[in-house]
Amino acid sequence: MAYSSFRQFVEALDQAGELTRVSVPVDTDLVISEWANREMKSPGGGKALLFEKPIIDGKPSQFPVAINTMGSHKRMALALKLDNVEDLAQEIQLILKAKPPTDLREGWSLLKQGLNLLHARPKHAREGVCQEVVHQFEEIPNSKTQAPKESGSQLSTNDSQPFSLADLPILKCWPKDGGRFVTLPNVHTRDPETGARNVGMYRMQVYDNLTTGMHWQVHKVGARHGKTYYERGERMPVAVCIGGDPAYTFAATAPLPDGLDEILFAGFIRKKSVELVPCKTIDLEVPSDVDFVLEGYVQPGEMRPEGPFGDHTGF
Repeated sequence: MAYSSFRQFVEALDQAGELTRVSVPVDTDLVISEWANREMKSPGGGKALLFEKPIIDGKPSQFPVAINTMGSHKRMALALKLDNVEDLAQEIQLILKAKPPTDLREGWSLLKQGLNLLHARPKHAREGVCQEVVHQFEEIPNSKTQAPKESGSQLSTNDSQPFSLADLPILKCWPKDGGRFVTLPNVHTRDPETGARNVGMYRMQVYDNLTTGMHWQVHKVGARHGKTYYERGERMPVAVCIGGDPAYTFAATAPLPDGLDEILFAGFIRKKSVELVPCKTIDLEVPSDVDFVLEGYVQPGEMRPEGPFGDHTGF
C-alpha cells in the first residue's frame, strides 16, 4: 500500500536500518551536499541521511532535510513498497499498453493479465493536509514583486517576518553553482487547450524570496505547455510540490510515453488512488498529502540567466 506522507517513508527507512540521523547543525550551503556526496558514493549507496538541524544563512531552519533516500536498490524498493524494483518492470510493460478500465468487463480483462488499474484514477477532495498552513502573496500593480498575505497558522516563530523561500532549507550543492536550487520538485502544469496535465521534474534556481527560475529543455512536456501559453500571450500557472509519497517522484521522473498521465501512473504503482485537491490561487490540482506546495506563474517572454549548475551528467 501507499505511504500516507513522506514522514512515514522516512520512518520506514529508519526501521529498516537505512537511515542515519544527523542531530548536529549542518549548513545548507555546500556542507549537506558534501556530506551526502560522500555517503552516496560509499559501498551500496550508503544510507539515507536526515539532517535534523539544517542551517540557512547562519540561522537554524524549522524544517529537516532528508537526502539520499532513494540512493540504493533497497531504498528504491522501500519507496515503492516492493521486495525488488524489478518486480514492477512487468507491470509497467502492461500499463504502457493499457488504459484505466471504463467498465467491469474491461477491468476483469486487465485483471486476468495480472494488471489492477482500479486505483489508477485519482480521487478529488476540497482540501488536504498540504493546505493546513497557507501563505498567500498578493501582486503589487506594475511590479514584479509581491506583497505577503498570511492566512492559517504561522510557520515562523517571529510573526512579524513573512514567509519566504529563504525559510526553506534549499541546498547549494557545488561551489561554482549560481545559487540555491530546488532539485527534486514535482512540477505540475496543464495544456491550456487539451487540459492534459503533466508532472515533471525541472530544477529551479532561487533568485529571491518569492522568485525562482523554471529550467525545462525544449523537448520537455512542461516546455511544450509553456510554449502554448506564450503563443496565447497568457501567463502559465504552475504548482510545485515537495515531499509526499515517493511514488510521486518516481512517476515524475519515469520515462513515460507522451500522453500517459503521471498521476494515473502514481496511483497504479502505489496501489492507491492519488487524492487531489485544488490549488488556492491557480487552476491546478495537486496531491493532498505533499509537504509543500509552491503556487505561481511563468510569465510569457520573461527570461533570466540561470546557473551555473552542477548537473547530474557531471557538467
